[in-house]
Amino acid sequence: MTHQPEPRSGLLDIMAYRGGVADAPGFAAPIKLSSNENCFGAPQSAIDALIEETARLERYPDGGALRLREALAAKHDLPVDQIVCGCGSDELLQLLGRSYLRPGDEVLFSAHGFLSYKLIALQNEAVPIMVPEDDLCANVSRMLAAVTKRTRLVFVANPNNPTGYMMPKNDLYRLHAGLPEDVLLVIDAAYAEYVDDPAYSSGMELVHKHKNVLTTRTFSKVYGLAGLRIGWAYCSEQVAAVLNRVRSPFNANRPAQAAAIAALQDNAFVARSAAHVQKWRPWLTDEISKTGIRVYPSAGNFILMGFNNDPEKADAAEHFLMKKGLILRGMRGFGLPGFLRLTIGLDEENQAFAKGLAEFMAS
Repeated sequence: MTHQPEPRSGLLDIMAYRGGVADAPGFAAPIKLSSNENCFGAPQSAIDALIEETARLERYPDGGALRLREALAAKHDLPVDQIVCGCGSDELLQLLGRSYLRPGDEVLFSAHGFLSYKLIALQNEAVPIMVPEDDLCANVSRMLAAVTKRTRLVFVANPNNPTGYMMPKNDLYRLHAGLPEDVLLVIDAAYAEYVDDPAYSSGMELVHKHKNVLTTRTFSKVYGLAGLRIGWAYCSEQVAAVLNRVRSPFNANRPAQAAAIAALQDNAFVARSAAHVQKWRPWLTDEISKTGIRVYPSAGNFILMGFNNDPEKADAAEHFLMKKGLILRGMRGFGLPGFLRLTIGLDEENQAFAKGLAEFMAS
């Protein structure tokens, strides 16, 4: 007999998500290259809008985030009623799980897709189906072969975190075309603005035409507003109606909405942020490759590197760099022991990393 409140069956078996390390012992201002944040910070226009909004903190925010949705609709030429805003795109992904999953349903995603997808399945007593990849690249044929009558959600992070893999639009279209109409394809496009490949699609054109596709976007990456937790989804009117029924009444807070509206208008900041990543991504790829470490092609603001399936060497590199004030993200928690992930930083930060890594490999 229990003498305390008990959670739902299986919840305590879920491993809680742990974010990247933020501190390096002995360094007051370490170089943090572990969380895929914007190295330029937030746009000044967004900071100014946030400060102005502090004069109204006693007022509840607009529960429907209408002004933000109107700004998004104008920016991307979308119907306002098919946009739903949330406390980061993470919240919207969670709401999809709560809305569409029943015990025993299946959630499909590639083996090294974003960690949240497995958590969403388990939190809703669904079954996560992790489809084997080809050299850390999603295999659409295998994904379609894994679909069953129990499949309810299919998640695709495009580009994918942590691998950096970008699924070309033709493969994305083929994946959708092969799904039953009652299966919802969820395209998590958090890093869309960093992609410079014409074969890319965030999935918006699929949402235009089909009711069983949803794409999420965030202000946490290229817009530099990770600390405010604000994101959005574009979906059919039917899915939007469901999400608006299950979300919290005031899920997008007032300062976040104001900052996001301002950031949307700062095209120069977004262009500078994207161009910086597109400049340094190939340079870092070359510098890492020179040391003999394998680099996986990335379409995001981060790079995944493999240490020949040697977890001890990857851990040693992480600790060596930490002692130099450089914080990277170890990938054990992502099911990738023997790998590290690097966020692309400022010019001098990237150069410091390249020097530190070369020193480690020469030691």
